[in-house]
Amino acid sequence: MPVDIAKLTAADFEPRIADSFRIATSSGAVEFKLVDVRPLGNAMREGGAFALTFLSPPGPFLPQAIYPLDNAALGTLELFIVPLGPKDGGNSYEAVFT
Repeated sequence: MPVDIAKLTAADFEPRIADSFRIATSSGAVEFKLVDVRPLGNAMREGGAFALTFLSPPGPFLPQAIYPLDNAALGTLELFIVPLGPKDGGNSYEAVFT
């Protein structure tokens, strides 16, 4: 069952830095690693706005879309993921919470 992302804060993700987040796609699973949690200031959401940066192995980029990300500690999160470009030998992506 997907997690209610409206209730998540940056503090929920900070202990998950370096954790694996798995996305099932039609061509197989893609492993994302959470590499950064960045505060973005005030927002309507509890705890303020923030952004997550993920890194996946090199290869074709996934298009921006909503994907179910599975994490052992957080469960399944339906997140809008945007590709940022190549970084540190892989593909980087961002999810923003406002």
